[in-house]
Amino acid sequence: MTSSIAIVGAGPRGAGLLERLAASAPELHPEGLDVHLIDPYPAGAGRIWRHEQSPLLAMNSMAADVTMFTDDSVVCDGPVVPGPSMWDWVRSGPEVGPELADELASVTASTFPSRRLQSAYLAWVLEHVIAGLPAGMRAHVHRTRATGLTEDGPTQIVHLDGAPPLHVDAVVLASGHLDATPTADELDLAARAAEHGLRYLPPEQTTDSDLSVLAPGETVLVRGMGLAFVDLVVLLFEGRGGRFTPDGGYVPSGEEPRLVVGSPRGSIYHSKTHYGLKAPRPPLPRFFGPDAVDPLIAAGEVDLRAQAWPLMAKEIAWGWYHELFLGHPDAVTVPWDEFAASYAALDWDSPGMHALLHAAVPDPLDRIDFAALDRPLDGVTAPDLATLQPLVRARIAEDLRQHVDDRHTPHLGAFVAMLSVYGETTRLAGALSARSRASDMGWWQSFFNAVASRVDSP
Repeated sequence: MTSSIAIVGAGPRGAGLLERLAASAPELHPEGLDVHLIDPYPAGAGRIWRHEQSPLLAMNSMAADVTMFTDDSVVCDGPVVPGPSMWDWVRSGPEVGPELADELASVTASTFPSRRLQSAYLAWVLEHVIAGLPAGMRAHVHRTRATGLTEDGPTQIVHLDGAPPLHVDAVVLASGHLDATPTADELDLAARAAEHGLRYLPPEQTTDSDLSVLAPGETVLVRGMGLAFVDLVVLLFEGRGGRFTPDGGYVPSGEEPRLVVGSPRGSIYHSKTHYGLKAPRPPLPRFFGPDAVDPLIAAGEVDLRAQAWPLMAKEIAWGWYHELFLGHPDAVTVPWDEFAASYAALDWDSPGMHALLHAAVPDPLDRIDFAALDRPLDGVTAPDLATLQPLVRARIAEDLRQHVDDRHTPHLGAFVAMLSVYGETTRLAGALSARSRASDMGWWQSFFNAVASRVDSP
């Protein structure tokens, strides 16, 4: 008897689920399998990556780091079925239409492509997966919204907007970014804004906000300086006719509002790197992989700062120093193999580790500084705003310099290691103590976003 599954959400997660189901269907569903993909937005891309958004908006990952397929580095129960990464797909010369042709021709492995180009890749992936479905498996795309879920015994009933309900054996919710009910603070802000005749735009996907209500020259308060803020700047400045110059200047169009921006960290995210690794990618995980994390999960009540962070930091720094020693051997005093053996034997932040780093890495700028990465403006003081602004700009300019000058590629080595660490912390989350879940996990997510998510420079 044919089995049936409904996947609510046909963006990257839904498409990825379909690919994994297809890989395992001959073993798990030899009698046949129907998969229903439900999404009001274009299948493959979904809401966030849909083509219909500003061409100025970029991805947050390099072309070489994006893939929808498994390879030998993936640990999973199902079969590994390799497929083209975004960079492989770009190099294959796909048909993308005139809107994306120029960008496709200019993309490199280290380019941060537009979201529109990612949309085209994701649409291709879904078409590729559907075209290669095994015998007996079928995919059905429903371009509508799922409005409810009920049960009739073992049967799951998915109710659709404007279409008959689906009766299936199982339902997977892969809806990704969802709109949220306003918090009490947000409702209070909206009420106070209305009292004073002001407008309040709640937190949401920037591309879905009605920015036309922000008049040219109007002062706008912005809460947060992360990735949504960068989207906002792009849409309100370049999107309104302004342009950035090669020397880092900006020529306004006169249509821009005036933004006053703040955040708990007080600074924008770190710049994206404009270079590739000089050395091979660091072998990961080394110190914070399953061998270290599984015992913590089994023990439970983990204090992230005390028990996990020393290993997390050591892993991230391992990525940094792997790139420094192998990519910039003139900057260190000992060979990599000698350093790596000593490094592996020492605890992070121990006197021995400090001694090793100071002896092997003479220039302090070549040593990873977690405090500076986390709080880039700590220690910056001034008697007034006019004096403070140049100091803040100087810190941001130095951060940009280090992410553009390939003398500082260890930043990218640390980034690669942070991605590995992030994957393990998601597994660890359920085993954290209540205090760590309430406090430490929020700190780690914020730190990861600031360093690993990063922002594009104009």
